[in-house]
Amino acid sequence: MPNPPWDVMISTCPSRTSLARIANKWTAMIVIALDGDPLRFGALREAVDGISGKVLTETLRDLERDGIVSRTMYNEMPPRVEYQLTGLGQTLRGPLSALGQWAEEHIEDVLRARGEYDERSA
Repeated sequence: MPNPPWDVMISTCPSRTSLARIANKWTAMIVIALDGDPLRFGALREAVDGISGKVLTETLRDLERDGIVSRTMYNEMPPRVEYQLTGLGQTLRGPLSALGQWAEEHIEDVLRARGEYDERSA
């Protein structure tokens, strides 16, 4: 049986939920931060400056549910939990890193455009 024709432009297409998840700024930053060795929660929170513990927890759960991040709990005292990208999550590294790089490379252009727009709108 062939796959259905997924199309994010159709409101009922389930691929929209995936697009919404990966287009989320926190998702992008978490994927970029996990580009390497597994990280513990605290290290991940440090790497993603400005994210609250609650939002990090919720986003990690959503990413785990979607198969993008894996959570490994070690039977130690104190308990240790690490997060890392799954194989599926690894496929997001390139596109999301490229978006982050684009944002860094073009922020001056964006800020200049905003200033010009605001001057015209004032």
